Amino acid sequence: MSVSGLTALSERSPWARRRASLVPYIFIAGAAVYLLLVMAVPLGNGVGLSFTETSLMAPTSGTAVGLQNYVRLVGDPSFHNTLWLTVVYTAGSVIGAVVIGTVAAALINSSFPGRWLARAVLTLPWAIPGVAAALVFTWIFNMDSGVLNRMLSAVGVEPEGWLIDPAWSMFAVTTVSIWKVFPFVMMVVLAALQSVPDEVREAARVDGADALSTFRSVVLPYLMPTLRVVTLLVTIWSFRRFEIIWLLTQGGPVESTNTVVIDVYREAFTNSNLGFSAATGVVGLLLSLVVTTLYYIVDTRSSAKEDVA
Repeated sequence: MSVSGLTALSERSPWARRRASLVPYIFIAGAAVYLLLVMAVPLGNGVGLSFTETSLMAPTSGTAVGLQNYVRLVGDPSFHNTLWLTVVYTAGSVIGAVVIGTVAAALINSSFPGRWLARAVLTLPWAIPGVAAALVFTWIFNMDSGVLNRMLSAVGVEPEGWLIDPAWSMFAVTTVSIWKVFPFVMMVVLAALQSVPDEVREAARVDGADALSTFRSVVLPYLMPTLRVVTLLVTIWSFRRFEIIWLLTQGGPVESTNTVVIDVYREAFTNSNLGFSAATGVVGLLLSLVVTTLYYIVDTRSSAKEDVA
């Protein structure tokens, strides 16, 4: 605020100053009420449901069981495997999407004929609905008539059961997720790349740095705040992604792609166990909060180091 603004504020009456200080809270109140109604209340109901044994056939007549659902989760080896598969899927999706998206952004940030067309084509996966993408890749990965296996057969490679073989199913699901998400990373990183001052790059070139060294030493530090945010977003999306995994494999084969979100759905709508499903969802929520907390810790420390530098 300018000096004149501070002077004008100091000359106001105490009530006027108090009213001015309440303005931000008034604007926030609408969003807070909305979040309370559409998020906090259902979340509270879900947490309460996790302490009950409730059937899908009788959702209003559950029986309180305390921590029984959580004790069952902790001692269930299949749930431990589900957590591990969730970590594997999330890590693969995030690393693949961020790396490919960043490389794609760097490539289309340079000038070349048809750059606008390349940007439009690379953005298409993000625009395609997840259900449509999953259905298309179901055909591509089909063992008998899929395009991928036909291409492999043409070069003398044995066809694989991409969606029916536990050795390949996680790879197939992760590949589709990366294909779907990397355009978002590309667009965000491209916007950040275009904000890097040309003078900084030119100074690096004058000093004799090649393109790779310039990107690593000069451009990447500018991108790090953006990359941290986009990595958090992609991590959360990957952790709760449902439609791609369910339509491709439904968590199989032999639960080789069974993530926490798939487990929540299966327990609720296949096994009709709403209480246990809610407990699984609460554990998934806690893991998301842990990831978000770690992000803010890393981001705060990184920002502090950048300020010192």
